[in-house]
Order: sequence, then C-alpha cells, then structure tokens
Amino acid sequence: MSTTAATAPRTRARTGGPKDDSRLLEHVLGWTLVVALAMLLTQTGLL
Repeated sequence: MSTTAATAPRTRARTGGPKDDSRLLEHVLGWTLVVALAMLLTQTGLL
C-alpha cells in the first residue's frame, strides 16, 4: 500500500525562524524603524 498526498500526515518542518505569533511585534518594530528613519532624514535636512 503506497501513501498518497491525501493520506500523508500534514506536518510542517520547523526551520528555526520566528513563530507565527510574532507578527504584531514585527509590525511595531518595522514602523518604529520607519519613524526613526524619517526623523533622521528630517533632522539632517534631506527630507
């Protein structure tokens, strides 16, 4: 009996990357970086 894709267990390989629950933290850190970059550009007169 061969195992088909329909009957194979659906498990995801863990690659050691960030977990799925860190998306909020990712967004907050991303926007913090954007704001800090905008402040730096404004202070140096480049914007």
